[in-house]
Amino acid sequence: MPSSTPFQGQPLIAWHTLSADQVVSDLHGDRQQGLSQQQVAENLQVYGKNELIETGGRTSWNILVDQFTNIMLLLLIAVAVISAAIDIYQAQQLGKFIFPKDAVAIFTVVLLNGILGYVQERGAEKALAALKDLSTSRVRVIRGGTTTEVESTELVPGDLILLEAGVKVPADGRILEGANLQIREAALTGEAEAVMKQGDVLLPADSALGDRLNLVYSGTEVVQGRGTVIVTATGMKTELGKIASALQSVEPEPTPLQKRMTQLGNVLVGGSLILVAIVVVGGTLFKPDLFMQLVEVSLSMAVAVVPEGLPAVITVTLALGTQRMAKRNALIRQLSAVETLGSVTTICSDKTGTLTQNKMVVQSVISDRHRLGITGEGYNPVGQFQTSAGENVAIENIPEIERLLMACVLCNDAVLQKENGEWAILGDPTEGALLALAGKANMFKHEQEQRFPRVMEFPFSSERKRMGVIFQDEQGKINTPDGYVMFVKGSSELILERCTHIQVGTEILAITEEQRNSILEQNNQLAGRGLRVLGFASKLWTTLPSDINDDIAEQELTWLGLVGMLDAPRPEVRDAVAKCRAAGIRPVMITGDHPLTAQAIALDLGIAEPGARVVTSRDLDNCSETELAEIVHTVSVYARVSPEHKLKIVQTLRKQHEVVAMTGDGVNDAPALKQADIGVAMGITGTDVSKEASDMILLDDNFATIVSAVEEGRVVYTNIRRFIRYILGSNIGEVLTIAAAPLMGLGGVPLSPLQILWMNLVTDGVPALALAVEPGKASVMQQSPKDPQESIFARGLGSYMVRQGLILAIVTIVLMVWAYNYTPNHLEGGLSPNRWKTMVFTTLCLAQMGHALAIRSLTSLTVEMNLFSNPFLLVAVVVTSLLQLLLIYVEPLRAFFGTHYLPANELWVCVGFSALIFIWIELEKVSVRLYQHFAR
Repeated sequence: MPSSTPFQGQPLIAWHTLSADQVVSDLHGDRQQGLSQQQVAENLQVYGKNELIETGGRTSWNILVDQFTNIMLLLLIAVAVISAAIDIYQAQQLGKFIFPKDAVAIFTVVLLNGILGYVQERGAEKALAALKDLSTSRVRVIRGGTTTEVESTELVPGDLILLEAGVKVPADGRILEGANLQIREAALTGEAEAVMKQGDVLLPADSALGDRLNLVYSGTEVVQGRGTVIVTATGMKTELGKIASALQSVEPEPTPLQKRMTQLGNVLVGGSLILVAIVVVGGTLFKPDLFMQLVEVSLSMAVAVVPEGLPAVITVTLALGTQRMAKRNALIRQLSAVETLGSVTTICSDKTGTLTQNKMVVQSVISDRHRLGITGEGYNPVGQFQTSAGENVAIENIPEIERLLMACVLCNDAVLQKENGEWAILGDPTEGALLALAGKANMFKHEQEQRFPRVMEFPFSSERKRMGVIFQDEQGKINTPDGYVMFVKGSSELILERCTHIQVGTEILAITEEQRNSILEQNNQLAGRGLRVLGFASKLWTTLPSDINDDIAEQELTWLGLVGMLDAPRPEVRDAVAKCRAAGIRPVMITGDHPLTAQAIALDLGIAEPGARVVTSRDLDNCSETELAEIVHTVSVYARVSPEHKLKIVQTLRKQHEVVAMTGDGVNDAPALKQADIGVAMGITGTDVSKEASDMILLDDNFATIVSAVEEGRVVYTNIRRFIRYILGSNIGEVLTIAAAPLMGLGGVPLSPLQILWMNLVTDGVPALALAVEPGKASVMQQSPKDPQESIFARGLGSYMVRQGLILAIVTIVLMVWAYNYTPNHLEGGLSPNRWKTMVFTTLCLAQMGHALAIRSLTSLTVEMNLFSNPFLLVAVVVTSLLQLLLIYVEPLRAFFGTHYLPANELWVCVGFSALIFIWIELEKVSVRLYQHFAR
């Protein structure tokens, strides 16, 4: 009976715990014949097609409509409607057409703000589409005893599929047979190395995803060998499908900036409505005949309270921040991420390639008498061999190490070469590290292969866990001329079991039990440091036996030594981690790698302290929500984690009000990237899925770049607060000035809605844009992150706005009263008696120019600052002042904006009054300094 949702019918069974025969039996399959066509049809009805199912998201229309639900835009829409109604009413009274320019201007501003918000949000979600691209179109299957090709969407549980090198795995399955089957599972586990699969093993139920050697997963890639697999899960029940479900279940949440802007809008609109009610109701009670004038005043107040230019200024500020970040190798996909970066409190980073170089580097070489450390970075064959005392040694003086390095070069299938000025490898990263090691002793593969032609090899396999290669020693460098040499590398313990001798200096001696124990102890010490350890051995022949095979050849070996390697930390990351600590940001490592390796890297980089706990996937599976909350609060290193665990860690951190940046490169990281406040994808190694789910892409895959982006984010947030302080201080002054006019019995409205829009968009907006590029202080990364829950008015911003608004209002009202009484008595040359309104308008605009210059710093006097450190501000002040003069002295503009000509003496009065604002702010700085001085 088909289920309502096709993929719900698939059983959730720990297939890796069952034998191959048991799995075939449970799925009603057949190891030789496969499923019959009837079984396929029935299963297709029950389980549905093998495809990812997309749930509905927000449409473009929904996104556009949502832009106009902002409370400030709703207020402006109401103002525009009422303004248009008044114009229509007055036109009917006068019997002539009146163009509703105020309403048109307001509607235009509303529309532009709505379009601006729509463009920011419209970024289409392509993560699921990228997930679908991981699936293959056709696949070879055995059905009814016949091998055939079918569409991957037609696969069902119980199908037998045939895998070979180069094929993408089309569904999750249990391996029935495999021959050297190696699968790259980086998309799911994040680890770049291919996994050697083994169909004959049974594993514990709590085995991590990357440790399930008997299973294959949809979306991964076969890099070597072949295998027969029975399908256990299709569609949304595959591991890839679970990621798709998690990805679509993540609900987007507003960023800290969006929350603060919402709060700002609520406060401004609420305050505006209260003030409008007081003015209209109070004024009407005293003078009922002034109702229409009071309505006009209230409209101007409503327009004045809304910072119409703020959304555009914030957008441009964030866009400029993205440009600066791009220069530092951080590509921002979502504008809101710029500010959110400045609020980050926790950075959850993958290990491979982000904290490390994604290049295996040999750290230690040990022979019977010598233990050497190795310097150098990456695959560059330049470095020193050093004793424990830090002294450099020459390898040619240490025969047993020289022989060991020769084994590293010759028992090796990789190629080390220089590409575009950088050393790179073709082949296995582990073998590349061995070539770089030998290169540091001036021993290179192409030279050695000419001296020692390869005769025979016994390749590495998961069963043997070693590789052996036989060479002819034509020149007798090691053996007799035309003799043979074999080098073997692989698992230290297994190779040591096959050794009967050991090289000590130039001698080959029988190995003692004490030496065996010492080698095993050294091996454990290296492994305990998180290093990958390989053992090396050799064997000499005068002639090769005719019936030679790997089991015969790899006996009675001579032990050469151990080589320990690590995906070494990026050198710049240590400083970046220290910078995080100083900035109050906690770095956390989340990796699919081994716990010992994760711990070693974390200790080296300063992410964890000695003795710190490392939490694994098993720990996370066995803990309660309360225990998990405690774990994420204290633990900084997670190992062997699955995609679900990454998502769970991020969600728990966010519940604790942490602002989380999460890095990732694989498909498995996509849900966590989308859930995090800042999803950070890798630009070099990252999958398309992770990039589409992210907010930011690291072009160099470097943890240090995240820290640089956080620094830029903090500068951006500081500048946003600076120009909000600047803009809203002016708005409060405008509102109070407009409200005062009718209450003081002054005739008419001092500022029209169009003039207020000019102030909010131009005289406030242009200098605010210049303040947005104010350089950051050097101490920005020596401060703790700001509380993501803090109000936009926190840390003195609210009190500053009110204080400056009151001062601006008092100064302007004094000018307004004087000008109202002065202008009617001075009408020489046909001057308008209403030019007092233009004086109020001009004073408010010019006062903001001084305000912009002074607000660059709340502590340093303007004369103490370098005026040219932000040349954009000087240009903005000059240009805006000139534009304001054009509105007064150019007739067409004067007519459109409703201003009046001002004689020079009255203009200078405006300049004098506006300068008082600049003087006041500077005096505030002096008073703060005096207070702090005497407080000491």
